[in-house]
Amino acid sequence: MHIPDGYLDPDVALLFYVLSAVFLGLSLWRARRILEDRHIPLLATLSAAIFAAQMLNWPIPGGTSAHLVGGALAAIYLGPLGGALVMAIVLIVQCIFFGDGGITALGANIWNMGVVDCLVGYYLYLLATRMLKDTPRAKIIGAFLGGWLGITLGAFFCGVEIG
Repeated sequence: MHIPDGYLDPDVALLFYVLSAVFLGLSLWRARRILEDRHIPLLATLSAAIFAAQMLNWPIPGGTSAHLVGGALAAIYLGPLGGALVMAIVLIVQCIFFGDGGITALGANIWNMGVVDCLVGYYLYLLATRMLKDTPRAKIIGAFLGGWLGITLGAFFCGVEIG
């Protein structure tokens, strides 16, 4: 779902750079107020683990591949703003050093797999745990549904941006 260079209209690419920059700016501002020093190693560890998990690709017929996406997991641990920061770090490293997605589409990729996935994943997780009385089963169901719907809506945004 990493959008490569040349797939987005320049106006669309610029719009999603601005949207992602505003959201990440808000995330950084809020993170300085919320996150404590003890959260920094968790943020770094989650970034490294999600990066490693996302580098494992499974081939799909048609010449493409699939991989895990950890936005919902990062958001469950750090909140949606912290999760978006983790995903932005991962996506920037993947884009610059591994060619996953293009520089011109980086804003859209951060929006789809960072912002949308983290927001949807986090709030669906909260909804499931509240509705199912915060049991271990509720947490598993909430994490699964949050991750699934979050990345599905990210893919929907991807289609809208390209189309």
